[in-house]
Amino acid sequence: MLEVDVAIVGAGPTGLFAAYYAGFRGLSTAVIDALPEPGGQITAMYPEKAIFDVAGFPTIKGRDLVANLVEQAGTFNPTYLLGVQAEKLSYLEDGRPCLSLSDGSVLHCGAILITGGMGSFTSRPLPAADAFTGDGVVFFVRRLQDLAGHNVVIVGGGDSAFDWALALAPLAKSVTLVHRRDKFRAHASTVARVHELPVEIIVNAEVTQILGDGRVTGCEVTARAGGARILPADTVVAALGFTADLGPLADWGLELDKRHIKVDSTTATNLPRVFAAGDISEYPGKVRLIATGFGEAATAVNNAAVAIDPAAHLFPGHSSDAG
Repeated sequence: MLEVDVAIVGAGPTGLFAAYYAGFRGLSTAVIDALPEPGGQITAMYPEKAIFDVAGFPTIKGRDLVANLVEQAGTFNPTYLLGVQAEKLSYLEDGRPCLSLSDGSVLHCGAILITGGMGSFTSRPLPAADAFTGDGVVFFVRRLQDLAGHNVVIVGGGDSAFDWALALAPLAKSVTLVHRRDKFRAHASTVARVHELPVEIIVNAEVTQILGDGRVTGCEVTARAGGARILPADTVVAALGFTADLGPLADWGLELDKRHIKVDSTTATNLPRVFAAGDISEYPGKVRLIATGFGEAATAVNNAAVAIDPAAHLFPGHSSDAG
């Protein structure tokens, strides 16, 4: 059994900044995430992708942003509980929340801050890969350099598919993008940039078979008109998006708007001492940006501090005043 002031459910950017800011306020924290490492969706899906809308950074890779946030939070030594889920919420006799985790451990806390992004997410499967048991089919690229010199086939027509094509074109031996329609969901500017690269784009077609014994050696692509062809492939990136749900959080009694948690202007939910910030929260006028999540994290922590100790000040002053 562990006791902390604030339990942060979700180790994405919002949760990591909340861990720093809670430490700044003198609060102990535990950061809980079902993934095995911090960073949330950024670490799992686009660590190499450039991010352009974080204040103070003209551009920064996802992996570097997460590393900076972990270093910043590390100033106050948060406890990381990774690879586990926050399953059950109950309350102690003194009104404090009690969290039961999937590994059997129990967490007593003064308040809970949910920063779980989109909740638990699962990559959409590539049907052609169902019968393939070898290596070489991936749903996201953790390190671009791992695919250097590969023949890469990317399946999908959204932002992720075109981002990978853009990033891999200078490194891979060849890049081919396959999409089942001739319209793309990706940003038009990114599509235009990929069209300027030596990337073959095959539309109105699907990957119908993965070839190889133990390791991908190629894939069969069948066009709606024109039959099938075999493409050389060392790696197939199935950038087909993902499905998300709240997992055990859906059973806590939180007031929801579809899969988002409703909060008020203090980021408080309908449950006592439970707050939510970042992409998982919902209120009128909500804008889902990393930058927004950082501000919501600070708001949540300051209001949680008052919930834990009513004598505490809502605003602790500026960090620059602390020396």
